[in-house]
Amino acid sequence: MFTKVVIVGVGLIGGSFALGLKAAGAVGHVVGLGRSAQALARARELGIIDEAASSPQDALRGADLVLLAAPVAQTGPILSSLLPYLEPQTIVTDAGSTKSDVVVAARAALGDKIAQFVPGHPIAGRESNGPDAAIPDLYRGKKTVLAPLPENTPEAIDKVAAAWRTCGAVIHQLTAEEHDKVFAAVSHLPHLLAYALVDDIAGKPHADLLFQYAASGFRDFTRIAGSSPEMWRDITLANRDALLGELDAYLAQLTHLRARLAANDGAALEATYANAQRARRAWIEAIEAAEKPPAPDQESGK
Repeated sequence: MFTKVVIVGVGLIGGSFALGLKAAGAVGHVVGLGRSAQALARARELGIIDEAASSPQDALRGADLVLLAAPVAQTGPILSSLLPYLEPQTIVTDAGSTKSDVVVAARAALGDKIAQFVPGHPIAGRESNGPDAAIPDLYRGKKTVLAPLPENTPEAIDKVAAAWRTCGAVIHQLTAEEHDKVFAAVSHLPHLLAYALVDDIAGKPHADLLFQYAASGFRDFTRIAGSSPEMWRDITLANRDALLGELDAYLAQLTHLRARLAANDGAALEATYANAQRARRAWIEAIEAAEKPPAPDQESGK
């Protein structure tokens, strides 16, 4: 499918993308480009990339597709460095967790070549980072959201979608603005809360004792606090306005729960818990239904 794919930032996200394409036999040559020579060397040792490029010029020569898998604040500088060597057939996409700021940065950096940039965001991750965390099936059955620009051609969008589908992803489309509002609520706020809780526990005088007795519930709730601080700093600031709105709504909910707790209002607390339980069960059931394979055709047996 692809003769040459370039991965800018060969960590968990970029490395898993490369491994997914390789596992499907859909890429001839994968080139890594990044700021850490050590990470690139490790990615090559692991077979994630076939070559570590020394410059954007070498990396982009003859490339079909470029994936930016770096912190979103680096989008503008990276695209500016790629621009002089961007060939007409090369499509660039990204894996950033925010989209509005990425689009602004891409327009500023690429100018009249903006049609070659198709914004994207794979909804998958792990608590570990770096090339050693990359796995070929990270995206299998997971959503990837594309936020196409008006300038993108159908062929460019299809090329990016095909790459993610090859890795096993299910493609969805949102506008950049819709994307950022949705993920402020269901991704960015949970990360902020997980970081805040662990930081609060770690700062207590008896932190060692608390962590000693923290069990699976605490581990599951705070798993995402193991993600890259640099990446989530950039995401938090990039989606600041939408995240502030979600944080204010959550603070109001906490204030409400605190008042019910202070008033010893068990019925109100239970009602909130029960509503949350029902909503979560419905969400899980919807996921399981979507993932369930279709029933065989009774007449054909297929």
